[in-house]
Amino acid sequence: MKHSDRWNAGLALAAAAIISACAPAVMVNQQSEEQAIRAVNNESMAAFAARDADRVAAIYAPDGVLMTPNSPLVSGQSAVRASHAEFFKMPGLSVNWTPTRIDVTSPTTATEIGTYRTGFDTPSGRVNDNGNYTTSWRKINGQWKVASDAVVSAVPMAMPMPMPMDHAMAMPMDAPTMEMHASNGLTWRPFQPAGFPAGAKIALMHGDRAKAGDYALRVTFPDGYEFPVHWHTSGEHVTVLSGTFLIAMGGSGDRSAVQAHGPGSFLYMPARTAHYGGARGETTVQLHGNGPFKLTLGTP
Repeated sequence: MKHSDRWNAGLALAAAAIISACAPAVMVNQQSEEQAIRAVNNESMAAFAARDADRVAAIYAPDGVLMTPNSPLVSGQSAVRASHAEFFKMPGLSVNWTPTRIDVTSPTTATEIGTYRTGFDTPSGRVNDNGNYTTSWRKINGQWKVASDAVVSAVPMAMPMPMPMDHAMAMPMDAPTMEMHASNGLTWRPFQPAGFPAGAKIALMHGDRAKAGDYALRVTFPDGYEFPVHWHTSGEHVTVLSGTFLIAMGGSGDRSAVQAHGPGSFLYMPARTAHYGGARGETTVQLHGNGPFKLTLGTP
């Protein structure tokens, strides 16, 4: 009886193997499916050109994954949409890619490899990147969708430059002693740079504004004081202590553009950025930054 069972089981396995071998293989039309994927690629390129994050996200599978250099993994259509919406905000953005190979590996899966180029503008100049990418495709309800997109930059990562020894030696050291000044013990001197009206006063709180190193100083303006368009070689940190400090950015000198800032307000003027303003009521501000403190009339 046991031998009969084994014989029957063997016949069943052999029959299953014969049926499987005789079953027709599922054929894939490589050319037509590749054309279909290229058509989706063209739609994606059009969506990029239109800066349309919704259209881009629709090309991904619901659980699609996006991996780009120096960025966290993005998973799901909503996250892909948000990622591209931020990406499209970059000024002067340009993106293009070229598929170099598409392999349809089954009726519902395919892989694509290619090259890309992208660029965008920054305050420091244009940033360009290029490299390679790999895309995994999945056919869902008869439509090809991106299952995963992996971008690999070919641009070498910038390495920090070693600081020259002479520059390291020239870096200012922090003051080794504590420094305190009572508000009623400050020494005020007239402050009238070339092109500025008379009436302002200055008191040095810390450091030497004419030399390299950190400094802190206070400036008092009389009511109605107006200072002209000017700029500094280093950033300027301003805290309003009393009165109303008036400031506007740019080189127009349009007094209607100034904004009022009361006590406790903080302002930062970047280096080489023109600004102008004045005071409403007697006004005192405190400035600090890294010297030397230089003031130049006009715009950079």
